[in-house]
Amino acid sequence: MNQTLNLADLPITMQAIGHGKGGGPEVLEPIEVPPPGPGPGEVLIRVAYAGVNRPDILQRSGRYPPPNDASPLIGLEVSGHIVAHGEAVELHPTNAIGSAVCALCNGGGYAQYVAVPAGQVLPIPAGLSLAQAAALPENLFTVWHNVVERGHLAAGETFLVHGGSSGIGLNAIGLAKARGATVYCTVGDARKAAACVEAGADAAIVYRSQDFVEEVARLTGGRGVDLILDMVGGDYVARNLRALALDGRLVQIAFQQPSRVEVDWITLMTRRLTFTGSTLRPRSREDKAAMARALEREVWPLLSQGKVSPVIDSSYALANAVEAHRRMETSQHIGKILLEVPQTGA
Repeated sequence: MNQTLNLADLPITMQAIGHGKGGGPEVLEPIEVPPPGPGPGEVLIRVAYAGVNRPDILQRSGRYPPPNDASPLIGLEVSGHIVAHGEAVELHPTNAIGSAVCALCNGGGYAQYVAVPAGQVLPIPAGLSLAQAAALPENLFTVWHNVVERGHLAAGETFLVHGGSSGIGLNAIGLAKARGATVYCTVGDARKAAACVEAGADAAIVYRSQDFVEEVARLTGGRGVDLILDMVGGDYVARNLRALALDGRLVQIAFQQPSRVEVDWITLMTRRLTFTGSTLRPRSREDKAAMARALEREVWPLLSQGKVSPVIDSSYALANAVEAHRRMETSQHIGKILLEVPQTGA
């Protein structure tokens, strides 16, 4: 199908956030750039909200350059309305012109318009707002793939997620509980612990005053947990292995501490453990589209039923992205930080 909206009707320029050559939050600044045209298999979304994520911080600082075929602008998830189709986009209700949607982006979300592969677009779950929907894609694509598809979490198992009060952590708690698991998490303070318990965690371990390996042993009667989702790395790797039950699985999705660590792998062998991991951004369009369809089938009903709920920490105007990044870098947030994008007529 060819473009349904004449792109000449779009504004000549749009508001976006640039980050220059990279650096601290202060390098973020409003810029005017041409709106992207949707390529083959893509839709153009007029953005209402953009989610703020840790990879955005890394890209801004120059440590996570975008792929060659991705937008140079920051932003990996949005909500908004579809305004145009590129060629070879099969029309269906989710991607009809005017549809309210959320989407996993390949970059470019900090802007008034973003072009997104049609397979990475999802409808707004029933009962959720555009703001709530913007908090879903990056976190739930990551959680679904790593907890369910790679981690194989099953009903009746025990699950530990580090960084429980982060957007990923809170979504992991909600999804694991909805799938019948017992859920533990680690957090930095009592305020975050209370938020995680409210979100469904069976226990929250304050890592500054409690050793999570010892607490897991106590909570499980010495057995350990079946699955751990980790975004910390460093000395957590060896400690995670000690906290796993026989035949347990460790899934690594990020490294806030060094990724080069020394580990005595005899623990992995003698306890028959599995250590795996993944990153989302380099995955193919086909992989991401398959994840999107699985989410729509398995998780979107849970969102509509309130069994899984996004948690919004705060929202900032797009032009104030610098403060949103500063908020994330304090690690005081609980849940998702959003950018509210000014609307245009087109």
